[in-house]
Amino acid sequence: MSISYKKLWKLLIDRDMKKKDLREAAGISTASMAKLGKNENVTTDVLVKICKALKCDISDIMEIIDDKN
Repeated sequence: MSISYKKLWKLLIDRDMKKKDLREAAGISTASMAKLGKNENVTTDVLVKICKALKCDISDIMEIIDDKN
């Protein structure tokens, strides 16, 4: 199983936000943004900061993908 942040990128497009805008609003590092861009694991603290900045739920920004396909 792996993690996908496609929902986050779609949400940013819908809100006309750039990754830089999100990074500044959420107060997260460029390293965390790079990990998100590569669908790598980030801490729950980072995910909570993003949810607070976007006023959304964690299921609105990520999903778990079954690799067996």
